[in-house]
Formats: sequence, C-alpha cells, structure tokens
Amino acid sequence: MAAKNDPSSGSLGGITTLLLGLAVAAPLLTQARQLRFVTLVYRHGDRSPVKAYPKDVFQESAWPQGFGQLTQVGMKQQWVLGQELRKRYEGFLNESYNRHEIYVRSTDVDRTLMSAEANLAGLFPPEGSQIFNPNITWQPIPVHTVPSPEDQLLKFPLSPCPLYQKLQEETRQSAEYVNRTRDNMKFLHMVANETGIADCSLESVWSVYDTLFCEKSHNLSLPAWANADVLAQLKELKDFGFEFLFGVQHQVQKARLQGGVLVDRILKNMSAAAQDSHSDELKLIAYSAHDTTVIALQMALDVYNGKQAPYASCHMFELYQEETGNFTVEMYFRNESGKPPVPLSLPGCDHRCPMEEFQRLLQPVIPMDWERECQIPCKARDTEVIIGLAACGSLLFLLVLLLLMVLFRQKSQPPGYQQVSIGEEQQT
Repeated sequence: MAAKNDPSSGSLGGITTLLLGLAVAAPLLTQARQLRFVTLVYRHGDRSPVKAYPKDVFQESAWPQGFGQLTQVGMKQQWVLGQELRKRYEGFLNESYNRHEIYVRSTDVDRTLMSAEANLAGLFPPEGSQIFNPNITWQPIPVHTVPSPEDQLLKFPLSPCPLYQKLQEETRQSAEYVNRTRDNMKFLHMVANETGIADCSLESVWSVYDTLFCEKSHNLSLPAWANADVLAQLKELKDFGFEFLFGVQHQVQKARLQGGVLVDRILKNMSAAAQDSHSDELKLIAYSAHDTTVIALQMALDVYNGKQAPYASCHMFELYQEETGNFTVEMYFRNESGKPPVPLSLPGCDHRCPMEEFQRLLQPVIPMDWERECQIPCKARDTEVIIGLAACGSLLFLLVLLLLMVLFRQKSQPPGYQQVSIGEEQQT
C-alpha cells in the first residue's frame, strides 16, 4: 500500500479522478444541447379545385372524387413530407409510433384529414409488433378534429369577428387596395367575361387562378385566353388577395384577431414542454390545415414571404434546451420537397432565439380576450338578460296565479257569511 506522501500515489489518484470525471461528463458534452419539443403546421397536399367557374368545360364530374379533394399526387406529397420528418427527427422521436409522444390535429375537412393520415404513414411506418397485416405497410394513428363551426384554432379567417370585418372594410378603402383595383380593372373585366363570374374582384379572382392551376397541374387543357401572361397576372393578384386577408393594413391588429390565436396556443405548448422534464412527455404536435392557416400564422410572426404556401409546405417550431439549461426556439419553413427547410428568424431576434425573448416579441399579436377584442356581444351579459327575463316572467306568473286563487276563494264563500277574527269571537 502506497504511503500518503508518495508522489506517485497522488498523481495516480488525480489521473483516475480526472478520467472518471471525463467519463461522466462525456455524455453531457455530446448531448449538451437537446431538442425538447416540436410544433408543425402544414398545408394539405395537392387537391382538385374547390370549384369551377361558370364557363369552365371541366366541372365537378371531371374530378374522380369531386371538388376540393386530396389527389393521389397530394397523398404522395404528404407521405414524402412524413418521411423527411422521420429523418429530421431521428433519435428524437421513438423509432416506432408511441401515442405519448405525438398529437395530431386537423381541420374537419376531407383533404386535411387525409393529408394527416398520409403524413403519418410516412412518419411512422409499422415495424415489428406494430405490423398487424404483413401485406399493409401502414398502421392506424389517431387524428383529432372538431366540427368546422367550432374550430377557433386552424380554420382562418376566424369568425364571427365584427372588428376584423371592420378592419377589412377599412383596408378596402386603403390607397394600395384602391390603386391595385384601378390598375387591374380592365384585366378583371376580361376575366369576368371569359369565366362568366358576375363579380370578379381582387378578393374573388383567386378562385379562377386556383381552378386553372389545378387543371394545368393535372394535364387538362386550358382555354385559349388563359395564356402564360394571364396566369402570371392572376397569380400576382391571388397572392395579394391572401395578403389582404391578414395584412396590407392593420397587420398587427388583424394578427391579434386571426393568426395570433394559433401563435398563443403554440407558445403555451412550448412553455408546458419546457416545464415538463419527464422522458415520456409529449414531443411533437402537428396541425394539418390550409394555406390560409400557414399564411395567418406567418403574418402574425411577420415572416411571410408574400407567396401562397405550397402544397405540403410545413412551418416548423423547434424548442431546444441549451447546455446552460435555458431554452431557445428555432423556426424553419419547408416549402419544397427534397430540399432542406429554410431557416426563419423572428424580427428582432437571432435565428436561435431565447424562448423568453421569442415570447416577449410576440406579445403584441397575442389576444388577451379574443371575443372582447373582436367586439362580439358579451355572452355573459346576454345570459344575464335571459335569466332576468325568465325570473320576471316566473314572478309575474306566480302573481297572476295568486290573484286567481284569491278570487276563486272569495267566490267560493256562502252568501252572507262574514269571517270573524279570533279576537272578535272572544269578545262576543
């Protein structure tokens, strides 16, 4: 046994302690920065047009499943997105589907529900014990939704919202809207004549472009008037129409009434994930929705690029825990299949934005009380009025009933009979 004052003994002990310290610290150094939570907001895949213009030779019967339905091209687009997400989050998500890790919500629309299912087929192909049929490389995974009239999270523009409608009317009076209408008046009249649309405006012309775009994408012949220049101008007006919904004027106010609602939910989910340190916590939330959903979100974040969100495009929020224990947020936009998603930075912050700063910068677009800010008549006040009227009606009914009972009792007494009080009887 070495003496305490033996130099070799001290050196060996120090080296041993150092090696042990490095062995313990190595996993921490290699995993110092960890992905903790992901939110995805994606548009559905390729679909048939939502409608046809009156003079269109291709009406609903031209499409196998009718208007507004996900096509096989769209199914594949979402399946590919699911595969890309599987690669991106390999090591973060479980290799096989784990219901505790992921939650998917869709609008109550066929194409978004089917897109979510196709996406999940690419994200979680069944393996091992999850294969319930060897002939099917698919497994059922729940997709949640609410009826469209009740969807106050993903179906934009949100309504009813009187203040939003007022802001839209003010935007129609803005110089940019008036000038653009004037500069394109002749073109809009031409489109109206060719399509048979009675009222072709900056707000309705998007549907013409949408129909022609879908028909061209599926190799259907376009009418002679729909040449390359016309399509380009239609596309420009269509993009302006989307911007009109959430911007052009009063962008922050509109955001509080529209996309800010979704931003608020995303921030609350991030905060909950940052506070939960369990290994089996929820890791990913995916929202399957529409181009208007993505645009409303990006306008609220002030990162919108002015172009319609492509099919199967996906806005990503990634929450990281740094080696210091603090949390940061990174955003990406996947807008083209097979290419890395584009990094997005919240104005006023770096791409790797501290979560507290990320939340602080977004406070101006977060509604405190959506119904009040929308100037919707107070439901509580209406309820109080109804309760008050019901109470008054009940009281009136009781008074009438009491009066009738008194009258009936008086009529039922024998003629000449006079009721004598107890005091009078004793005095007689």
